[in-house]
Amino acid sequence: MKIQAALIEKQGDPFQITELELNDPKQGEVLVKVTACGVCHTDDVARNQIIPVPLPAVFGHEGCGVIEKVGPGVAEFAPGDRVGFSFGSCGVCEACRTGKPYGCRENRRLNFSGVQYDNTKRLLKDDTFVSSFFGQGAFATYAVVHVNNLIPVADDIDLKMVAPMGCGIQTGAGAVLNFLRPGPDSSIIITGCGPVGLSAVMAAKIAGCTKIIACDVVQSRLDLAIELGATDAINSKMIPDVPMVVKEMTEGMGTHYAIDCTGIGAIVRQSLNCTRPLGTCVVLGATQELTIHVEEELMGLGKTLAGVVEGCSNPKIFIPQLLDYYRKGMFPFDKLIRYYDFKDINQAFEDTKSGKVLKAVLCME
Repeated sequence: MKIQAALIEKQGDPFQITELELNDPKQGEVLVKVTACGVCHTDDVARNQIIPVPLPAVFGHEGCGVIEKVGPGVAEFAPGDRVGFSFGSCGVCEACRTGKPYGCRENRRLNFSGVQYDNTKRLLKDDTFVSSFFGQGAFATYAVVHVNNLIPVADDIDLKMVAPMGCGIQTGAGAVLNFLRPGPDSSIIITGCGPVGLSAVMAAKIAGCTKIIACDVVQSRLDLAIELGATDAINSKMIPDVPMVVKEMTEGMGTHYAIDCTGIGAIVRQSLNCTRPLGTCVVLGATQELTIHVEEELMGLGKTLAGVVEGCSNPKIFIPQLLDYYRKGMFPFDKLIRYYDFKDINQAFEDTKSGKVLKAVLCME
């Protein structure tokens, strides 16, 4: 079938909405009419080949929509079902079988190699096969997606609002609720208050943390963090020694936990040094290099420095949980979202990069 998709043919190109051919779903796959898709930093770094993805490609990995057709072997979904998309996993390796699909041994192939579950492609431009990011390629009017990527969405939720949950929002919230699991009366600092960091702020409030420190260089983001549950805010643009200020806020000890969403090595080190002895620092940003004094800053104080993928989330379980928190007024992630028409995809990326918008979501209808 003919579809419209935002195609990238060369590294760093702007998105070009182009007519492509989309083949029918195969074993274990469904055809989805895409309603909306979130704009994520991961799409941008892959477009620029910082994370190499075979080009030409259609990016977009936070999709949602309505199923129009099911392929062979699909029993758990039917035409008309409303679904969100998340990352791909094989479903059969040790990590998947123990409820940890974020550690799937096929993670790189299923999400970054441009192929579907069966190692083939569904998109074509003329006679050239086109890659689909995360097995979705959801910057398009239609997508073929494997059932392992799908999350059912109840009728009482605005479907287009579910789009950004498939990656960034579940990553921030899951780092708190699935990985750290902080006890009541604990303290945490969250550095980098974009959609991932602000999702972590909301999750920390749900978890019962009594000291939630938001840290960023943009005051409007810090103001929103306070609105969403942070107890304190640090504008690090004006504070030369953030760890010292954090220790002053915590009776000289530092926080129990830190989450860094910046992807900047020096700021990850700062986050680590905000924690107290035996504290845990989680890295969520795609950090390239980090230099620390291991004995003085990590091992000698019994600290933990951990990288977390997709919020240690099983999306089929965790995303419905977050939506339930939203229904109860405990996780108002809709305050992060600004909607754009699909045709304005390049503007949405520019506004995200400049900080004008926290979470851009493209609407295909």
